[in-house]
Amino acid sequence: MTTFDFENLDLYKKTMFFIDMVYDLTAKFPKSELLGLSSQFTRAANSIALNLGEGFGETVALSLRYLRISRGSIRECVVCLEIAHRRCYISDEESVIARSLLVELSKMSMGYKKYLEKKKVSK
Repeated sequence: MTTFDFENLDLYKKTMFFIDMVYDLTAKFPKSELLGLSSQFTRAANSIALNLGEGFGETVALSLRYLRISRGSIRECVVCLEIAHRRCYISDEESVIARSLLVELSKMSMGYKKYLEKKKVSK
């Protein structure tokens, strides 16, 4: 199967793992959250990967813009996770695992941002 270059990014791969986790978590949310928190959480998680893919291979300035949106979606997922945990939709353990993955995604995205900024300066 042919892949696109952005699919080789560790950040993208880790994001896809997180998206799978979010779908598994939200599948257990009450039906009353189907159009609320469940939808918001999955859309925010998807937005991380969608913006990575959309910005990859564009100009550095445009790539940084899409990465900024992606990083905002990571923070949005943190809030969704906190709400889900406070509402007892997910366990303490699930919250800790998902939060640690979000911290890792945040660090990786910051590293990617620094890489892009260096690339911009060297041009």
